[in-house]
Amino acid sequence: MAAAVVLGTVTAVPAAAHPRDSGQLQCHGTESVRYEPGVTLLARHIHVTVDGRFGSCTGGDGAVKSGGYHDEFTIDAACNDLLEGFRARRNYDWNTGDSSDAEIAGGSTAVLGQVITPITGTVTHGRFQGRKLLQLVPIPQAGALRCLGDGLTSASGPTVLTIY
Repeated sequence: MAAAVVLGTVTAVPAAAHPRDSGQLQCHGTESVRYEPGVTLLARHIHVTVDGRFGSCTGGDGAVKSGGYHDEFTIDAACNDLLEGFRARRNYDWNTGDSSDAEIAGGSTAVLGQVITPITGTVTHGRFQGRKLLQLVPIPQAGALRCLGDGLTSASGPTVLTIY
């Protein structure tokens, strides 16, 4: 719930009453991923924990300056097939105290030593409701040696989120 101060009084305004945020929002940050057990050359059931932090957001109505998200899910994965294709819900929390719930979909592709994951979706509730999003996450690809033994247990890299 947002609060407005008018002549020394505080009036509650429902979150849905946010004026439509003008323009495109773009956020830059990092994403860290943990795999348990580690990802190896052979596909197996993996619990994945994802933490994303945006330290710099610009655009929109100017109020959103930073944000983040946290996801946990289980997939079957191997070093050469980290995220073949997925659909999920993601909640982005903003520095303003409100959030955006989104229906997202994506998949990963290995390109020039990186695993690139483009994520597309629509904000279904909260700030930016009805707007589309695109998030790109390039993470360094695990080398064959790292995929042997206990496997790849974590990775991190930059991420860019655009809500338009």
